[in-house]
Amino acid sequence: MIELSEKPKNPIIIEGFPGFGFVSTIATEFLIKHLNAKKIGSFYTDKLLPISVIHNSKIMEPLEIYYAKKENIIFLRTMTNVSGAEWEIAGIVKELAEKLKAKEIISIEGISAPEKTADKSKVYFYTNQNSKKFEKMKIDTLKDGIVMGVTGVLLMKSEKLPISCLFAEANPGLPDSRAAGEVIKVLDSYLGLKVDYKPLMKTAQEVEDKIKSILGKIKETSCQKEKKDITYLG
Repeated sequence: MIELSEKPKNPIIIEGFPGFGFVSTIATEFLIKHLNAKKIGSFYTDKLLPISVIHNSKIMEPLEIYYAKKENIIFLRTMTNVSGAEWEIAGIVKELAEKLKAKEIISIEGISAPEKTADKSKVYFYTNQNSKKFEKMKIDTLKDGIVMGVTGVLLMKSEKLPISCLFAEANPGLPDSRAAGEVIKVLDSYLGLKVDYKPLMKTAQEVEDKIKSILGKIKETSCQKEKKDITYLG
């Protein structure tokens, strides 16, 4: 189910669901803040853990929709694990894109890279559109790989929707601010966002700390719920 307070026409939709290195989560969170995007809605699925997060005395719903009017960009923001709901969420994203006649869906993902160094992260792309713009930016195409989760489903089901994916080499164990920063630089050039890079890494670090805190609380809540369920059953 999708709830919208306004319906932008022909926006670009950037989706970033928690994944490898939390690259997508950090990148979308930074851009929402940097572009002063406002919340215009949310979407729901009963396959997710029924929770609301309170952060800085504000309620954060599991799946929120933000809009940067000047740039005509919609951001799909989530701080919760979407495991088990990928097919349904991908269907909702597709429905939203069709309803708003989205110009393009951009998916952000982190990928493993054995040779990745601590201070450098390479970004690759895949698109079902004209790839010349990415090639002009000297971004390499992802020639071989397995794409899972919501993005994987979208790639299978959105043959009639324009979709591009950005894959950044990331560290698997912890939120990777540097990898997210590289994605933001690519998006800045691709979409002409004119991002101020000076506060980029500082802000990314703040977002990283925020994500760690929120995800820690969600994990703790999930464990408590499981213990309660076992107690009730026992």
